[in-house]
Order: sequence, then structure tokens, then C-alpha cells
Amino acid sequence: MDSALVIDVGAKLSGRGAWVHETSECVDVAIRRRAFVRALRVSGQLDTQTIERHLQRKG
Repeated sequence: MDSALVIDVGAKLSGRGAWVHETSECVDVAIRRRAFVRALRVSGQLDTQTIERHLQRKG
């Protein structure tokens, strides 16, 4: 994987960002439609395990 999603809970990190509702349904749709890849202008694959694990812990 070339890039990984980082959750910015405090909205303080610099760089590009992408907003998504904190529900597994919205995140699943965003991943399936490659919305994160387009919003973050990533070429290649994007590691989404961080956000998926975050949602599992909240669930």
C-alpha cells in the first residue's frame, strides 16, 4: 500500500482531508466508490484499515 488513511479526530492535522459520516455504512460506500482516493488525490491503493478498525471499536 502506498498511502494510509489517518483519522484526525481533533481536525488539527495539516494536509488534505476528507469528511465522511462516522458510520460503517457511509465509510463502506466511500471505500467502494473510491471517494477517499479521489478526495485525497491519491494515486494507487489506499490503506483503509485504520478507519475500519476505528468503526469496529465504536460499534
